[in-house]
Parts: sequence; structure tokens; C-alpha cells
Amino acid sequence: MYAASRQALPPVRLLCLAIAASATPLANAAFIEDSTASLTATNIYLNRDFREGSGQNKREEWGQGFRLDLQSGYTEGTVGFGLDAMGLLGLKLDSGRGRTGTDLLPVHDDGRSADDFSRLGLTAKIKVSATELRYGSHVPELPVVKASDSRLLPQVFEGGLLTSSELEGLTFTGGRLDKVIDRASTDDEDLVLNSKNRRFAGGIQADHLDLAGADYKFAPGFTGRYYYADLDDIYRQHFLGLLTSHKLGAGTLNSDLRLIYSDDTGAATAGKVDNRAINAMLSYGIGAHKFGLGFQDMSGDTGFAYIDGSDPFLVNFVQINDFANADERSWQARYDFNFASVGVPGLTFMTRYIRGDDARIAGSDERGGEWERDIEFKYVVQNGPLKDLYVRVRNASFRSDFARDADENRVIVGYTLPIW
Repeated sequence: MYAASRQALPPVRLLCLAIAASATPLANAAFIEDSTASLTATNIYLNRDFREGSGQNKREEWGQGFRLDLQSGYTEGTVGFGLDAMGLLGLKLDSGRGRTGTDLLPVHDDGRSADDFSRLGLTAKIKVSATELRYGSHVPELPVVKASDSRLLPQVFEGGLLTSSELEGLTFTGGRLDKVIDRASTDDEDLVLNSKNRRFAGGIQADHLDLAGADYKFAPGFTGRYYYADLDDIYRQHFLGLLTSHKLGAGTLNSDLRLIYSDDTGAATAGKVDNRAINAMLSYGIGAHKFGLGFQDMSGDTGFAYIDGSDPFLVNFVQINDFANADERSWQARYDFNFASVGVPGLTFMTRYIRGDDARIAGSDERGGEWERDIEFKYVVQNGPLKDLYVRVRNASFRSDFARDADENRVIVGYTLPIW
């Protein structure tokens, strides 16, 4: 539902006309008075320097992104209707032939990045009680499909999603997604299986993704999660998770436990998919300090399967790498510090180190290891006219026996302005 694919708009336009034609003046008032609008500006400089290997040795670009979110209220009555709009604009500030590929900007056939790109996404919505059906553009954050939002503009999926919270503590989500617009694109495309490190055949497309799942808070500090997804004729996936949080001594202990089982389904157009991913992240926060320990284990005949361009829902998916090759086992150690405790409110620090080993190297009988170290400083303005503006400075180093080594720096400045 974007400027580059206007043929997809008629169903939403028809629903908008139906809303306008059937709504009473009072309903129209609720539709407008309960609406909200905000403008988010994100400025990113990204430099990824490949330390070895053939091909392009550096990616370096700088851009500015804008996201305008307009969310309507609902018409009054037992069944409420509404319409949301998302306007997205990306601008090139610096780039050059031979430095593209950061995924901040689209790249033309001549190897140059676009000066600008834009999209318009519309989402029609219907609400009955605590159940809502949304059809159109989505930026999902679900265990079986998580849109990537780490560049100027977010990845956006098209389709229908239903959420229901009729029972206390229980939230159900289900739907079908059939198109995707990637972060540096204006075109809606078919869903594609990610083939990082040649884990699967490249470019395998699916007609749609069906999903269903539930989050249930069954006790204070305990939330259980189950999700199922089927990427048409490629793979099906079961996700089981548990989130806990409770006081322990003078601090708070949090845990995030995940089990994900994936196998091929239907025509299996990508070949065999067979993966069991065990994830665990434990963290303990006390005062200004937070200590974390993560574990991730891949078993089965293949690596982890997920939609290309999206973020895999794995605890060891970090700034550069995902540590999700066949048979790979990885550990993470993480430390966070809040400088408010030493008189600098708004300033935080994070560092983590991830080490993976025993990864099966595609196309050979060999095994390999890899590691990544990330560092981040973030400052959020606490008061004044720029209150809530943030600056993030991120650095990462990645080394591998079978993938290209890389060092990366990012500088991100962001601000969200409520309009009404």
C-alpha cells in the first residue's frame, strides 16, 4: 500500500468510503477526536568495514528518515471503524558508488544510491469489544515475524492481523501476511526465505505467512507465550516462550526462555528445513548495574529459518550476526550501566560479547567458530525544548572462520514529536 504499488489500495479505499458513508455525525466526531498524530525523525550514519575477503570492502552512508503516524479513533457503536496512515520518507545525506549496501537507501542499477524514497501505508481497522481486525500495513513485533526497524525506515508487511484481549491476562494474535516492503525499498514484494551463509537455497519465495499465537500472564511476573507460523510451502514454526521477573535480594531477576521448532512444509520449495533452537537470557539488575548471561543452541539438520530482511527472534541476534548456523552453540555475556547513579541522568552504557562454536559450514564437512563484541552509549535529553531527543553511538567487531570479518560504527539521532 505504497506509492510504488498503488494497485493494492482499492480494498482499503472501499472500506474508507464505507466508513464515511455510514457514520453518523456523532460517530464521525469520535473518529476524529480520538485520533493521534506523531512525527518521528531518525538520522543514521553507518560505516561497516570488512576486514578481509573479496568483494566490496566498505559500506558507508548517512541518511535522514521521517515517519508520520496518523491513527484515527473509532466510529461509535457496537462495531467501530477506523483508519490509520503511515507516511515514510528517506533522504540521502551522504553516499557514493562503492560505499552502498548499508540498507539505509535503495541502490539503483548503476550502483548509486537513491537521493530519496517514500512510501504511504494505510491500515483499515474494525473493533468489536476488545477484539480488533487490522488490514493493510503492519510493523509486527511477534516471535514468528519481527519487522526490522534498525535503519531509516522500518520494514513493513502487508496483510491482515487480528488481536483479541477478551479474557483477562490473555492476548490472542492471528492473521495472514502476503507482501513485504523492505527497509530500503518502495516496492511490495513476495516473502523470501533468508539464506545467510548459504543455509538454504537463495531467493525462495512464498505466497503468504499464516500465524496464530497467544500471550498469557498466568501469575504476577510470569507470562507464557505460544505462536505458530506457516510460510507457505517453505517452513512451519512452533514457538514456546516464558518471561519471568521477580525481586531477588536487593535487585530484580529477569528471564527470557524460548524454544523454537522449525521444519519444512507443503511442497518444501527451499528443501529440507529441520531446526530446534533453544534460547535463554537471564539478567540481574541491582542499582545502576545490570548483568546478563545468554545461551543459544541450534540442533537439527539445518540452520534457523526466518523471513529475509526481518529480525530473527533469537537472544543472540545482535548488531551484526545472528549465530544461527546449523549445530552452532553460542554464549553471551552482557553488562549495562546507568550513569544517573553518578549524576548524569539520561546516559546509559551497554557492552556484550557473544561467542559461537561448532557451526556447520555450508558446502563442506568443516566446523567453524565466530564472535562479536558490541558497545553502545545512549543519551536521552531529560528536559528543555529537546526533551526525549536521543543520541546512540554503537560500535561492533565481528570475526568468523567462515564469514567476512567486519567492524561497524553507527551514530543514531532520533526524536518523536507528538502533533496532537
